[in-house]
Amino acid sequence: MRDVIVIGGGAGGVAAAIRATQLGGKVTLIEKDLIGGNCLNRGCIPTKTLLTTARLLFTLERAQELGIAVEKVQVLLERLQARRDEVVENLRLGTESTVASYGIEIIRGEARLLSPTKVEVNGQVIEGRSLVIATGSTSVRPDFPGANTEVVWGSDDALAVREIPKRLLVMGGGPVELELAWLYRALGSEVTVAVEERLLPEEDHEVGQRLGAAFREQGIKVLPRAKLAAVEEREGRWVAVLQTRKGEKALEVDRVLVAPRRPAVDGLGLEKVGVRRRGDGSIVVNERMETNVPGVYAIGDVTGSPFFSNRAEAQGIAAGENAMGGKRRVKEKTIPRCTYTWPEVACVGLTEAQAEERGYEVKTSVAPLSINARAMTLGEGWGSIKIVSEARYNAILGVHIVGPFATELIGEGALAIELEVTADELALSVRPHPTISECRVEAARALLGQALFLPEF
Repeated sequence: MRDVIVIGGGAGGVAAAIRATQLGGKVTLIEKDLIGGNCLNRGCIPTKTLLTTARLLFTLERAQELGIAVEKVQVLLERLQARRDEVVENLRLGTESTVASYGIEIIRGEARLLSPTKVEVNGQVIEGRSLVIATGSTSVRPDFPGANTEVVWGSDDALAVREIPKRLLVMGGGPVELELAWLYRALGSEVTVAVEERLLPEEDHEVGQRLGAAFREQGIKVLPRAKLAAVEEREGRWVAVLQTRKGEKALEVDRVLVAPRRPAVDGLGLEKVGVRRRGDGSIVVNERMETNVPGVYAIGDVTGSPFFSNRAEAQGIAAGENAMGGKRRVKEKTIPRCTYTWPEVACVGLTEAQAEERGYEVKTSVAPLSINARAMTLGEGWGSIKIVSEARYNAILGVHIVGPFATELIGEGALAIELEVTADELALSVRPHPTISECRVEAARALLGQALFLPEF
């Protein structure tokens, strides 16, 4: 009898298994593929490794602005691929070694639930007091004419980087799509991003506007309110047919990227156990990551969007503790949401619209990076730092950053929300000069009418 059985060895599953073991539990971790899950092996890590090269290329492209003449730059695809694989393998081996160091039993195979306490894998029945479902998400190929032709890429195809298409159409404005769009723009593709709503529709409206402006300045075309109707071959050329608010639009393309994802629950046997799910297949959980079935927990992508591995890890820690008798809750409002384009995007807490919907009397301020000394020295004036607060106590409800190193800066915003910091307290804090972080203090001052570097209107 195990104390905890964890199904899925991604970021969330590994966190749950290790935390339960730290609390004295006997844990079995079941993984049908690679330890580290989608993020480490086919998502976050390979993407960010490739984006490191892309950012260097982008900098070299602008080198003359910084006083450097670069005559010729060549992309070495084989070396690019090898470095991506090296980073992924090293991290995976490190993760496997860490899991093994805790004495966690790892079983390779596909799990099927027999009951809330029994799991079948490789013909063997394993019994545990608690069960954590961490099966992640899987890519989906949308159903449209031409979806199965060689011109249509999924995210795995794009991350292979076997070629640099001359013309790439990216469908969708989520983090995955935008990161891949920016990657291929830096590698030399002519990139068009088509979105049904806007860029990053789950984030603050101003965030999408700022990123869109930067994209357009960098040569990435953005088509709002566009839906892919078909991909067709016409006279030896590939054409993507889009339905837009102005009617049908045909774009000549070399590749079309579509990368939606859905919770990976097929064949798991949730129906037999009675675990409640939503229409998209995602598992319903509470703040303790408990499902409606006692002793059964679910974490990560399988609980629905947003699909971020840091979210899965936080949920995994909570599930691991609670499976061992704890009472930990996950605070979604303190989990950062990041997009690694350039400029980067990083957000935490409520958007302005969400705060208003929840009944707050909302105050907002925006400090553009164009007034920030460090941003100027970097030649990176795109973006801004926006703070959303409530009016009575000036408590910070949300922080939204578009700019260089936004993903490193957002941690302080998450801590501010966690500790219920007010704009008054943030405005009094001192940052090094010159740094991008000074812009966050200026945004806090602006909330109080005390901005030093913003013109008075």
